[in-house]
Amino acid sequence: MSLPAIAKNVLRVEPLARETFAPFGDVIELAGARHFPINGGTTERYHDLATLDVCADGGRPLVNVFRAQPRALPFEIALMERHPRGSQAFLPLAGVRYAVVVAPAGDFDASRMRAFVSDGWQGVNYARGVWHHPLIALDHASDFIVIDRGGDGPNCDEIALEHPWQLDMS
Repeated sequence: MSLPAIAKNVLRVEPLARETFAPFGDVIELAGARHFPINGGTTERYHDLATLDVCADGGRPLVNVFRAQPRALPFEIALMERHPRGSQAFLPLAGVRYAVVVAPAGDFDASRMRAFVSDGWQGVNYARGVWHHPLIALDHASDFIVIDRGGDGPNCDEIALEHPWQLDMS
């Protein structure tokens, strides 16, 4: 007698866009951004692209480089994290696609998770307390500038999901 197959939770991936990502933070991209020339017209400044929130309770901004190794598909989501004391921004350096999995701030609810895929030039800024999966590079090793909160005290909560979810990239 064979055992019945266990149904998997499937999380469909959608394109990353400002409007659909807004409940979780900011999409950082040039399209549609306020911009103007500076430096005698030799440079175009794309202005105020995200709301960074890192200074509460004595925090300070940290600027980091994360080098993410690609994840093989299909990929299971089994862990989520959040930063309760500040936002966390990711800016890709080389136009590479990556996936973003998020859930609203507050008590974690797996049924409210959403998944997005960046076009490679879009960054994200997770708002304070928003649940997200650690960085998911898709095609090859990828470097990101990451701006988050430094200072005293822990700023990362992790949870293991009771039942893993599988990303559906179709």
